[in-house]
Amino acid sequence: MWAGSTCDDGRMDDTLNEVGVLKRREIEARIVAPLLERLAQRFGHEVYGVAGEVIVDIAREQGAALAAATGDRSLTGFAAGLVAWSADGALESEVRELTDEVFAFDVTRCRYAEMYRALGLEDLGATLSCNRDASLIEGFNPAVDFTRTQTIMAGADRCDFRFELRGTPVEITSGAVS
Repeated sequence: MWAGSTCDDGRMDDTLNEVGVLKRREIEARIVAPLLERLAQRFGHEVYGVAGEVIVDIAREQGAALAAATGDRSLTGFAAGLVAWSADGALESEVRELTDEVFAFDVTRCRYAEMYRALGLEDLGATLSCNRDASLIEGFNPAVDFTRTQTIMAGADRCDFRFELRGTPVEITSGAVS
């Protein structure tokens, strides 16, 4: 059953962020992992690809919903909207640059990766979490390019997120933005 209240226009309010994204990902992983494993036994490993497709579609829809909720498709608007993903200490990050055209930051601690590893699901963690990032920004603003060359989930010491409005070169100076 949907956990929300009714809006004036009859739609349901989205109250999922009240749970916290980190806790929600853990709940999802505890259900999805054994489900995918059983489906893969029965129908083959291509079910993991299908699951990945569904997850990025959901992320794209969440990006569009975030843009609608903020009424701002700029990268400063996007940055402000990401608060839910860092709640409860889920991410520790250093902002390198933040303007309406460029948002660059490094995640230096990812409790999502820690949680997937603790559950023994590090292989599935990228599908359930990391793979959402490009689709999220695509849904938020299709004119933004996303680049990431490394992730903590894959064993790097940081994740390097770079978002830029097309036609705006990203030049990162050393040191974090205050």
